Amino acid sequence: MGETVRTLAYGAWPSPIDAALTAAHDGHPEYVGFVGDEVWWTEPRPAEGGRRTLVRRHADGREEPVLPAPWNVRSRVIEYGGHPWAALAGDTGPLVVFVNFADQRLYRWEPGGEPRPLTPVSSVGAGLRWAEPLLRPERGEVWCVLEEFTGDGPTDVRRVLAAVPLDGSAARDRGAVRELTDGRHRFVTGPKLSPDGRRAAWLAWDHPRMPWDGTELLLAEIAPDGTLRDARTVAGGPGESIAQADWTHDGRLLHASDRTGWWNLYLDGEPVCPREEEFGGALWKLGSRWFTPLDGGLIAVVHGRGATALGILDPETGEVVDAAGPWTEFTPTLAAHGERVVAVGASPRSAYEVVELDARTGRARVVGAEHDDAVDPAYYPEPQIRTFTGPDGRDIHAHIYPPHHPGCVAPGDELPPYVVWAHGGPTGRAPLVLDLEIAYFTSRGIGVAEVNYGGSTGYGRPYRERLREQWGVVDVEDCAAVALALAEEGTADRARLAVRGGSAGGWTAAASLTTTDVYACGAIKYPILDLAGWGTGETHDFESRYLEGLIGPLAEVPARYAERSPAAHADRLAVPFLLLQGLDDVICPPVQCERFLARLEGRRVPHAYLAFEGEGHGFRKAETMVRALEAELSLYAQVFRLDPPGVPTLELSK
Repeated sequence: MGETVRTLAYGAWPSPIDAALTAAHDGHPEYVGFVGDEVWWTEPRPAEGGRRTLVRRHADGREEPVLPAPWNVRSRVIEYGGHPWAALAGDTGPLVVFVNFADQRLYRWEPGGEPRPLTPVSSVGAGLRWAEPLLRPERGEVWCVLEEFTGDGPTDVRRVLAAVPLDGSAARDRGAVRELTDGRHRFVTGPKLSPDGRRAAWLAWDHPRMPWDGTELLLAEIAPDGTLRDARTVAGGPGESIAQADWTHDGRLLHASDRTGWWNLYLDGEPVCPREEEFGGALWKLGSRWFTPLDGGLIAVVHGRGATALGILDPETGEVVDAAGPWTEFTPTLAAHGERVVAVGASPRSAYEVVELDARTGRARVVGAEHDDAVDPAYYPEPQIRTFTGPDGRDIHAHIYPPHHPGCVAPGDELPPYVVWAHGGPTGRAPLVLDLEIAYFTSRGIGVAEVNYGGSTGYGRPYRERLREQWGVVDVEDCAAVALALAEEGTADRARLAVRGGSAGGWTAAASLTTTDVYACGAIKYPILDLAGWGTGETHDFESRYLEGLIGPLAEVPARYAERSPAAHADRLAVPFLLLQGLDDVICPPVQCERFLARLEGRRVPHAYLAFEGEGHGFRKAETMVRALEAELSLYAQVFRLDPPGVPTLELSK
């Protein structure tokens, strides 16, 4: 006899996916690489204060963390970070160089010893930071991106390529760090060296552009004394985004450019595989890799339209053969060793895992961070890929996750509550992968709609540019269009719609609550709420001029900054909401939340504000994630009149 199916109201379904389980599975492997024959990567440890550790996979398949707690392998360059480690195999074991999160110093480590600092501490502003280390043992150096604060303000900063001695002589001496470039560009990525060691290529860009707006590909000669000479721009410009560059085995320069409206590959300037899909993406983290050349002349690529696949591209024919396997999404991290390619992939039934592809056979297998079903997969949501029609007939891409439970159904006359999720960025995209945070809601009877609103990546430059000067309009309209379409077609309950988002998604959620009457409540996480403040010194350097593209130049359209800001319209907010914030957040600082709440004073709108010590932009500690998720569910329970078992009640103040 099969298990009997119970009829219970939406939101009252008992679920084995609790907040603690969800928190334990938050985050995913990142920054893969080969060290000799071994595959290495970084991996989150939510239960260890949210640190990231470096993991090595031995030849026998054993996985081992390289560094014990509290070492935290994570860079803060441009605040979103970048590739934080490099290692070389040696006769006595690997030589490892990594960035430690707490002090942002570069350290050297070899088995059997303690990590030793290679770079000094600076007391100026936010100090010295490093990313994308490239080991050059023949020179006794490691080359990296250096971010150096020159004053106390968030934009008092310069970035150059620099060489750090491996002997530790710069650990207390800033003068021993050799600068390789002159700082003429505000932003740079790490250098890629040609196979003969004679040339270096890197990307650069300047305010007010973001890297997906316009970047330059720079090329310089490497002199015998290790200096970079005659740097010149060979591709890119103000209206063309180069996402990545690298060298082929025979010394040809390969790069991804969106000059056609799609990030495609170019080999020595010639298109390799012209297609209306992306072979690159938004460079939020330095060292993101969408392609890597192989020794035999083929190129491993992460590519797609919306979702991404891992494939092998033959530049001679332009053909791409994708890896067979269950994965429907790959992140921009790749490494190659001979014909072996390692990547990070996931699917709607599996979280992100480290995948190795044999470029000769096309066979792929999981080699690290293997997905383990923490609960019966019958509780996982079953997503639908949908395209909705928005204002002006425009397409809106979305993933719809209906309520799903193997042992429960709702009464036949009841429509489910739905929460619209707005992703961050806003130049980003919601991937279609197993996310236990989504399953936490769907397995209780609450639907989730992830909207890849206009401005999202993965659908070409024109789709991305729909948000130009339209942030707070197009994103809000697109989310509302999806929510209302779900209600109109009878998928969702019109009276029980909510919106939630973090960072730029927090902005979209807050703007949705203050400018539309679509939603009954909302959850706003580490948001941008006040454009004028955020655009004039309240955020970090990388995004300090982002609003010029998203809203318009402040000097020219000051009224628009006020008109769009949720903080300016706090008086229009009439529905309950939850506000979640990390107190150490330098990207979206707590002052924005405090100002917003001050303007709500006396309005008697039910709400809760939870601020977390020791958390920055995006929560990393297990206990924070548990508290935040349970609070969000409790908000929906109170507003939608749901009865989820075993969830602490969130106190809503008025």
